[in-house]
Amino acid sequence: MALPRVMRLRQHFAAPRVDDIAGTIRDQMAQLKLSGKVRPGQTVAVSVGSRGIAHIALIIRSVVEELKALGLQPFLVPAMGSHGGGVAARQQEIIESYGVTEAYVGAPIRATMETVLVGKTEDGVPVHFDRYASEADHVVVVGRVKPHTDFVGEIESGLHKMMLIGLGKHQGAVIYHKAIVNFSFDRIIRSVAQTVIERCRVLMGLAIVENPYDETALLEAVAPEQFAERERELLRLARQWLPRLPFDDIDLLVIDEIGKEISGSGLDTNVVGRKHYDHVAAPGETPRVTRIYVRGLSAATHGNATGIGAAEFTHRRVVEQTDLAVTYINCLTGNHPSMAAMPLYYDTDRACLEAALGTVGLVAPEAARVVRVHNTLHLTEVLASEAYAPLLAQRPDLEMTSPPTEMAFDDHGDLLPF
Repeated sequence: MALPRVMRLRQHFAAPRVDDIAGTIRDQMAQLKLSGKVRPGQTVAVSVGSRGIAHIALIIRSVVEELKALGLQPFLVPAMGSHGGGVAARQQEIIESYGVTEAYVGAPIRATMETVLVGKTEDGVPVHFDRYASEADHVVVVGRVKPHTDFVGEIESGLHKMMLIGLGKHQGAVIYHKAIVNFSFDRIIRSVAQTVIERCRVLMGLAIVENPYDETALLEAVAPEQFAERERELLRLARQWLPRLPFDDIDLLVIDEIGKEISGSGLDTNVVGRKHYDHVAAPGETPRVTRIYVRGLSAATHGNATGIGAAEFTHRRVVEQTDLAVTYINCLTGNHPSMAAMPLYYDTDRACLEAALGTVGLVAPEAARVVRVHNTLHLTEVLASEAYAPLLAQRPDLEMTSPPTEMAFDDHGDLLPF
């Protein structure tokens, strides 16, 4: 089969950036005047999630240093629901793999999957909370604010979600995702978070927003009573700064890797246009992608292939790399089992491409609109088929850095890196 020629493009995004992370956190925390709310010698649990947040180790260390300056005794709590197969030791390994170690941060890690019941919401939903965090004198919630990959609301992923899914551990995550079937996402996230704030001695939150280049764009210390108001406002910024695919209409999207550190859904459904339905864009949703081919899993995802169910095609190596138990636990916890469904797979990239391009409609394969990306987090450099070339003159945000050439394969029939 004749395949389309591809050109290399560079996307240019508006990108505010925080250069002095430690200094910014120091200034932000000083504004909350925490010294009047704590006593020297008190303990404080600091949440650390499983997402691949830029500079997360430095961010956590900076928070710890400011807490120590207040005379507090901070410790770290892995806060990631069922990630790591719902095993405490594996959750600790995940944050350590990001550089968040006791030696670097200067605070011990206390990992457990045990929770305590701290109350119920007005709807009768039980509220679970990490046992170690529940025993601390204070809790600091650290989380990145961004659009959720499944749910839509004024509050999506951020400090609220960290209190629910992160610090609720596996037990809490299972219950809340089930409750969303009966109540609205907005109702559950607000009611559970409010219960946590009222009963779990939340001292503050540190909200992180990133720019389209996966860099820290904003750091803000937030008082607990301001969580809801500030998350609404920060979510609007996060949507503006979300990295995007270069075109709205794509016949075949090739993604080199998916992973839990890239997105909670492995591939960011906000980026690929499948937030509402697994295999098609909802009315009015962009981009409109006909087929998705996933080539591999990231090393940092540790076999968790959550999100593979949003693709129609994959490579045999993905099947071999997948830890089914971990993937199933994650998708069942999120009450989205279809995201663990394995798509059609073949032994080589060439075979996958030919199969996929044979299903995109009444278009010759060599004329198909194809986009290839590293993953859904890093979208600055992409490959795009020659079909898009006529559009570039009207796109000052796109720069062609290499002209169209034939797709490059190795002797096995797999694509070469780009």
